Amino acid sequence: MAGSTIGRLLTLTTFGESHGKAIGAVLDGFPAGMALSEEDIQPYLDRRRPNASALSTSRKESDRVELLSGVFEGRTTGTPIAMLLRNEDAHSSDYDALKDLYRPGHADMTYDAKYGFRDHRGGGRSSGRETAARVMGGAVCAKLLKELGITVQAKALTVGTPAEGDSAGGVIEVVMKGVPAGVGDPVFDKLDARLASALMSIGAVKAVEVGAGVSASSMRGSEMNDAFTAEDGQIKTKTNHAGGILGGISNGMPVVLRCHVKPTPSISLPQESVNRRGGSVTIEIGGRHDAVIVPRAVVVAECMCAFTLLDLMLSGMGARMEDVKKRYSL
Repeated sequence: MAGSTIGRLLTLTTFGESHGKAIGAVLDGFPAGMALSEEDIQPYLDRRRPNASALSTSRKESDRVELLSGVFEGRTTGTPIAMLLRNEDAHSSDYDALKDLYRPGHADMTYDAKYGFRDHRGGGRSSGRETAARVMGGAVCAKLLKELGITVQAKALTVGTPAEGDSAGGVIEVVMKGVPAGVGDPVFDKLDARLASALMSIGAVKAVEVGAGVSASSMRGSEMNDAFTAEDGQIKTKTNHAGGILGGISNGMPVVLRCHVKPTPSISLPQESVNRRGGSVTIEIGGRHDAVIVPRAVVVAECMCAFTLLDLMLSGMGARMEDVKKRYSL
């Protein structure tokens, strides 16, 4: 299966299935010398952990990270950092009745169309549980960014209220402060393009806004443009409708994004569907599922942005000849 790796210079590969033995992540291209332990990663996983709120699934996973490689004597070595989470509370039999049925809103039909078969136990790779691997990688990146004075923080702006047997969505905002001007590449590797791509790779996300977002389409240029000003020798803008990004490159203001999360597709209400042979069926999905995914997805969005920002920062270190000479001159 292609498509399990993200990043350019810094890469993150996730592996494993919702009901397999484990899920994991391999972070490659990370600089050597940073202090790192499992205790640095665990708080992020705890924020995403199942059964953390009344709206989440009752699946009970300890989600204790195992740091397998890439760290020696408490510091990163510059080699791939491998991390593992063992699945402890998978109830695969809950999905037996769905083996040959297509659940509305899920990737059942599309996985069948691409691969000819699928792991029906909790959705396999398309399960939201895969995002725990992203959190492990992003947590490591967030630690390095913090040492550079950069913070990446996400919060739920809105959380829908599910009705009985139904589900709801919401909106998550990510704010990155301390991002220096000059991060991001023109044209295809714009900072906003890469961040939007990273957030859209989260299965539940259906739309991403940067700065003013969709409201920009109804503004005039005089309203949308952020006037420049100088404070203590630093160039800033009086407003931040651009969300901290101009021409795909950070301008030193806070980078602001919002992602819109769809209602969880697993609901216990009757739904019309078909089986693999095309026969009509009516299904009601049982098992354990989140009524609203937003509270647990907050840290996922935060970690995807932390990873993407660091990847672009590392990639941009060779943008100036003076920096190359400083690193490699004899």
